[in-house]
Amino acid sequence: MNLPLIDDFLLYLKTNNYSLETVYNYERDLLTFSKFLEELSLPFEKINKGIVAQYKAYLASKDRRTAIKDQIHENLASYSLNRMLSALRSYLKYLIDMDQPVPVPPEAIKLVKTEKKHPKVAEFEDLVRLIESPTALEKDYLVGLRNRTIMEVLFSTGLRISELCRLNRADIDRSGRIFVMGKGKKERFVYLTPRAQNMLERYLSTRTDGAKALFIPYGGPNAKSSSKRISANYIQMKIKEYREKLGINVPTSAHSLRHGFATYLAESGASPVAIQILLGHESLDTTTRYVHASDKFAEETHRKFHPLARLKET
Repeated sequence: MNLPLIDDFLLYLKTNNYSLETVYNYERDLLTFSKFLEELSLPFEKINKGIVAQYKAYLASKDRRTAIKDQIHENLASYSLNRMLSALRSYLKYLIDMDQPVPVPPEAIKLVKTEKKHPKVAEFEDLVRLIESPTALEKDYLVGLRNRTIMEVLFSTGLRISELCRLNRADIDRSGRIFVMGKGKKERFVYLTPRAQNMLERYLSTRTDGAKALFIPYGGPNAKSSSKRISANYIQMKIKEYREKLGINVPTSAHSLRHGFATYLAESGASPVAIQILLGHESLDTTTRYVHASDKFAEETHRKFHPLARLKET
C-alpha cells in the first residue's frame, strides 16, 4: 500500500490487542482506499475533502473494486461503507498521534446515514425445520449429523458464526457451558440446550481424529490435518441451500439464527440485559435492535399493557 506508516499502523492495532480479524479488516479496507488513489494517480499527500467525497461515492457505486481489484456488482450496505470510512478515519488519527502530517483532518471523514431496515426473522416453526433439515437433506450421514449439530449449536447459543468456527472441543464443559472469546476479545459464557448438547454428543462420538477443532471438514486435501476447521463460507452456503430446498422465503443465514435466538428469548420474556450478556454486546442499544425485531412480541405487549385495552366501549 502506498500509504505512509501503514505497516506501523497495523502493528499498532496488533500490539493494542485488536483481534486478528479486526486487523485484517482494517488492512483490507485501507488497501481499497490505496487502490482508489492509485487509479486516480493521486498521492496520499494530495487528497482533500473533495477526494474524500469522491471516495464515498465510489464505495457506494457498482464500479468499486475489492482490495484485489475484483469488480463488485452489488451495492455496498451503509454499515459496510461506514466501516471502510471508519478505517480511514482511524488511520488518520494514528498519523496525527505519530506527529505525521495529514492532508485532511479525521473529522472530515463523515459517515453516511444508515438505512433502518425492518429486521426479518423466520417463524419459529420454520427455524426448527431449517435446523433439523441437514440429517434429511444430506446424503452423507456424517455430513448431515455435523451440519445439524452446527445449526443446533448456533440457535442454542446465539454464537456468531466466526465464534462457532473457532470453537475447540475443550471449550465445552460437561454441563453444556461454552467459554467464548468473542468480538473485541471479550470473554463470555454461552449455554447449550439439552437438545443441542445431545446432538453434539452424538456428533463427537463419530469423531476418531485428533483435531482440537469442534467442527471440521470431511474429505479434501486437508482431511488428515490436525488443524483443519470448518469455514464460515461453507456454513452460510449450506444454510442457504437448506432454506431454498425447504421453501422458506424469509432470507435466513447464520446471523439470522443468532437474531432468532435473541428474538424468541425476548418473546418468552427474557431480560434484555441477560440477552445482551449472552450475545456479547457491549451496548444494550445493540441488543434492543433484536428485542424490538418481533412484531408478534410488540403486538402482544400492546394488547396486554395498553391502559385502554380492558375498557369496554361506552
